[in-house]
Amino acid sequence: MLQPPQAKPQSARLAVLIPFGIVTLIWGSTWLVIRDQLGVVPPSWSVTYRFVVAGVAMAVYAIARRDSWRFDARGLGFAGAIGVAQFCLNFNLVYRAEQHITSGLVSVVFALLLIPNALFARIFLGQKMGRQLVAGSGVAMAGIVLLFVHEARIDPNGPGQAIAGVAFTLAAILAASSANVLQATPTAARYPMAPTLALAMLIGAGLDALFALATAGPPSIELRVAYWAGILYLGLAASALAFPLYYGVLRTIGPAKAAYSSVIVPVIAMMLSTLFEGYRWSGLAVAGAALTAAGLVIALRARRPNR
Repeated sequence: MLQPPQAKPQSARLAVLIPFGIVTLIWGSTWLVIRDQLGVVPPSWSVTYRFVVAGVAMAVYAIARRDSWRFDARGLGFAGAIGVAQFCLNFNLVYRAEQHITSGLVSVVFALLLIPNALFARIFLGQKMGRQLVAGSGVAMAGIVLLFVHEARIDPNGPGQAIAGVAFTLAAILAASSANVLQATPTAARYPMAPTLALAMLIGAGLDALFALATAGPPSIELRVAYWAGILYLGLAASALAFPLYYGVLRTIGPAKAAYSSVIVPVIAMMLSTLFEGYRWSGLAVAGAALTAAGLVIALRARRPNR
């Protein structure tokens, strides 16, 4: 007896693959743009400007869609938590990481987002982890160790710079992962995406400004055209466009699978770092990158890593 054809899994649907691809391409280039933001303007003010632009753009979009802006205390708390974790802690830490190590290496370490996403999904959402995901994560971490050793050896300032850069990146991963898992909860589905993200981005921008005032003093600006073009790109394309797409995918396929975008992003980022930052690949760096990629591919091959 002939069996009826099986439906494609959710992760193979165009409604998931198209936004997934757009987000990956955009975020693959953001690491280099962030690097260009460092210098004259303190990192926290650059983060503030980015999310003021993103929050205003999201608010305009939500108003144009006539989405509801009615938030109860729980909704305000949810938006605030996303603002703190994703749009304040995560990005302040990422910008600081890029002051110590190359943008390409930051993106490679950030690929480990898959691990806490899967762990937190298991703890807080009851989504099971497969053995393949655990094994792949272990291999990927070994690759990150090799990349760290490479950076520590070549840095003229000694291993302290590499340690600081990797530490900031790992802390950013934990903050981003917390926001990712929050987006997969039933609470997230109770509120419309655009107004919630607009509120979260503006809350994040406010906290970024307070942190910048406390640590770097009054607002600082740079008149260079490339700087403000970068702010607009990061605020509009990499935030106001990319985050709704990413969170939509995450709500459909779960935090672990959505974090697969972080596997592809380093390939783009390391290529751009090689072209524009003069990154040089040694045997140790190649081995580390290969191990990281191999481990994440092993995790990717797990049939149902987040269920």
